[in-house]
Amino acid sequence: MSAATDQPLKESTKPLPDLPWPLLQEVAALADAPLTQIAERLRDATLPYLESSALVIFTEDCTGRPQKKAGEEEIISRVSIAELDTLRAALSDETPWFGEAELAGRPRPVLALKHAPSHALLVLTDPHPADPGHNAGLDLVTYLWRIAARRIQEKVADAPPSYLLESRAASAERVRVTAELTDLHSTTLETLLAALRSTSLDNATARSTVTDLTAKALIGLRTLSDRTTDLVEEPVATAFERLREDLRPLTRFSGIEVEFIKPPLNGRALPGEVAHAARAVVRGLVLAMMEQPDVSRIRTQWDCDGENLLINVRDDGGGTLAADAPSISRLDRRVQALTGHLQIDVMPGWGADVLVTLPLDPPTRPARGDIAGWNLAARELEVLQHLAAGQRNRTIASTLGISENTVKFHVRNLFKKLDVSSRTEAIALAHNHGLR
Repeated sequence: MSAATDQPLKESTKPLPDLPWPLLQEVAALADAPLTQIAERLRDATLPYLESSALVIFTEDCTGRPQKKAGEEEIISRVSIAELDTLRAALSDETPWFGEAELAGRPRPVLALKHAPSHALLVLTDPHPADPGHNAGLDLVTYLWRIAARRIQEKVADAPPSYLLESRAASAERVRVTAELTDLHSTTLETLLAALRSTSLDNATARSTVTDLTAKALIGLRTLSDRTTDLVEEPVATAFERLREDLRPLTRFSGIEVEFIKPPLNGRALPGEVAHAARAVVRGLVLAMMEQPDVSRIRTQWDCDGENLLINVRDDGGGTLAADAPSISRLDRRVQALTGHLQIDVMPGWGADVLVTLPLDPPTRPARGDIAGWNLAARELEVLQHLAAGQRNRTIASTLGISENTVKFHVRNLFKKLDVSSRTEAIALAHNHGLR
């Protein structure tokens, strides 16, 4: 061994400069956070530099839960998609905007930041510098927000099973609640219209004014219903075109021809989680096929039979795609999360043919009696119901009159009995069994 390599490591290592370890640790926590916790992690990271009463993320990438929130309950429980939509439309670029905006039912001072690539929106309410003498706070918040927005895009594009489960449950619940509210208020307003149009009312001016206001309210409700549908569904042709855009960088320099067979333009719109899963599965299959020798052409086709999205991907290789490969198993777990089916036919000398079926509707919910098999204690069932309602441990503890540590104890027991590894999976399972 040479003299140079015999030198002790400490003699050749330069001392590290002072590094902002708390900030770096927050960045690491933010990058690793699951989608259900990303708002809380982002708020933890921003508070030392820019204080706020609440933090709200609005992103249409997450079709099930387009809002991600942390902070004061009074704000995060009342902020609406319509308010966030209006605020986002008023922003022209990524420049931070300070001003007053309608949020959670009243005007509030806010800081709003838009992420141009994804059109996601970050809103901080009642913002003020944690250190008035330090000017770097806004720059750091902007930097952290860009990391969070990009991570949301990446996690949704990857479509892990836990996200698909949670998104399907949230999408179904959002559509159901919106439909109920729309029907309820439409009936009320239509009745009011009929009464005001009655000839027994002789104040024409009053009738005309109130009729106009009521008609506008009806339009607003219908618009809300349509907007909610837009957030949780994606036209099948649009979803397929996004797939082509996703695959273009992967195939541009590969020398492999990728053929796309478009779905019918009048096909049924896809629930957001199905569209995300379909793109992730096809991307994974194309990558796996491109790694085989002697592949010159890959063909992908989507079709829709009204109840399922039917995906077919085939190659012209030597038929070496391994159905039990880890990459294929990961794709199969995504498919199974949506109660779908993945079938691979490998033909030696002729290539591989993969058929994926993704149901467009959630499975019929089992009767509540089916939860008896979980063997939950009465308190565990109460905690699960509060989890399913989206409440955090602190809120559950306050509602049930127990400590937060006791809630954590029950949650750990729930994970074991339900055979899940996260709150997201527990919530999705609870929703599928009709718990609210």
